[in-house]
Amino acid sequence: MNHFSILQKFRNKIKIQSSTVLKIDKSVKIVHCKIEIKGKNNKLIIEEGVTIRNTQIEILGEGSSIYIGKTCIVGHDCYLSAKEGKTLIIKDNCMLSRNVKIMTSDGHPIYQNGCVINQAKDVRINNNVWLADNVTVLKGVTIGSNCIVGINSTLTHSIKSHTVAVGNPAKVVKEDISWEK
Repeated sequence: MNHFSILQKFRNKIKIQSSTVLKIDKSVKIVHCKIEIKGKNNKLIIEEGVTIRNTQIEILGEGSSIYIGKTCIVGHDCYLSAKEGKTLIIKDNCMLSRNVKIMTSDGHPIYQNGCVINQAKDVRINNNVWLADNVTVLKGVTIGSNCIVGINSTLTHSIKSHTVAVGNPAKVVKEDISWEK
């Protein structure tokens, strides 16, 4: 499917400018979300079996994209943002609990001597990652497969696979773990 179904349009607030690539699998459940895509050559790809509820998805600028892999769950009041030509990737079988925020940019440029000093960066969340309530994932972070990030944590740096990270800023506290939905 290359567009939102009539039911998805009815249940959500969707604003999309032209020249956007949409690939939304027909099995995707999107309920009470706000989706805004502005700019040129942006992409939103959501694979089969995904459920997204009460979430804000924002793709702004030129060449920005969000990819959500198979069987992911995105909980209430999450915020997914890709800006400044960067990509946010959430691979298969991930679970985002309530109020998770994932951003490829700081939201506004900061200048020093006329140059932007806070450039946007890609974010990648690999397979089977669980982000607990109120987790924030900042620009440039990669989360390895089979990780858990604890409640109220802020990830400012990448973490390797099979780890548990907690705190603000988050630090790895357990290694060699696995988990199941």
